[in-house]
Amino acid sequence: MSVPDQVLVYAPETEVLRYPPDCPFKTERATATRRQLLQAGLLGSGPLQEVRPQPATRAELERLHAPRYLDLLQAAAAGELTAESLHVGLGGPDTPVFPHMWEYARWACGAALTAADLLLQGQARIAFNLHGGFHHAHAARAGGFCYLNDVALACERLVAAGRRVMYLDLDAHHGDGVQAFFYDRNDVLTVSLHESGKTLYPGTGFEDELGEGPGYGYNVNVPLPAGTYDAAFLKAYFTIVAPLLRAYRPDVLVVELGMDILAGDPLTHLLMTNNVVVEVARHLRQTGLPLLVSGGGGYQFEPTVRGWALAWRTLAGQDCEDAWSLGLGGTMMSTLDWAGGWRDPERPVPADLCAQVEPELNRTLQRLQQTVPLLQRA
Repeated sequence: MSVPDQVLVYAPETEVLRYPPDCPFKTERATATRRQLLQAGLLGSGPLQEVRPQPATRAELERLHAPRYLDLLQAAAAGELTAESLHVGLGGPDTPVFPHMWEYARWACGAALTAADLLLQGQARIAFNLHGGFHHAHAARAGGFCYLNDVALACERLVAAGRRVMYLDLDAHHGDGVQAFFYDRNDVLTVSLHESGKTLYPGTGFEDELGEGPGYGYNVNVPLPAGTYDAAFLKAYFTIVAPLLRAYRPDVLVVELGMDILAGDPLTHLLMTNNVVVEVARHLRQTGLPLLVSGGGGYQFEPTVRGWALAWRTLAGQDCEDAWSLGLGGTMMSTLDWAGGWRDPERPVPADLCAQVEPELNRTLQRLQQTVPLLQRA
């Protein structure tokens, strides 16, 4: 039996586990993306397969999370909210307490660990976990819709197996939780491209946050100005990420692929189209490295689904616009908001926006090239 090239790690059990109805975070995005892939013939045949995970165990969660915090999280899901619970971030505006919070977080982490194991065992070259991407969770604190940090746990699993890991966070929000876990370590290079903390939660992720001790120089942040558009984002990506890959030479890439970078997202201020997702996915595929791709932010439901479907298709090497994408846009893709297929139309960039974004971005890139040792080595 041949080994699948690309695997979607998907837990049907999560389909009944949801955040409160008024919360912007929708767990249903993963289910809708899977449905689109099935309808397009991009899942369940040949090298494109699906694997069911198990929820993470308590012992697995304790690899990074504090036992007392896990106790409080589980108790809060059962309706026991105390002053101590509030102190660790539970019950805030962006960390609602609801019955499914513990179980969904465990499934997301279990899916991430399953994805890591598939790569370690050579059972996939690319593994997707669209249940995950909870990069704001800290060892003993919740934040930003995140309770348990699946991507950090996956990085830890890969490192424990002797792999050299590069974590690439492309969510609009800075991955502060992942940064905190590995800030003093050099066995995980953390790289985050995100909207600047000057204008967006969590208010961190500036270019002078470079790590400490053995981890100095192994934490790289690229804060993007509000209004960043496709060409500016891709300039930042190829100026910073490509040289870091050459210098660090990771064994595996863990990628958080948030779709809140897309224009129109209600929680962010970036202006990208999903064409940048295609360009990034092409580059990641060309590295030839094993990839663990995670979900993340994305608070426009249908654009998020289209973006993830595009990433899957592009990484599978099927990124040409063909009949089923364009010609059937109004039929097969009838649940989507853009009848022209999965790709967004290009957005013109006004001159005043260029004049607003480019100088700030250029200053950031120059500072990083001057201060990040790995970039000077590339």
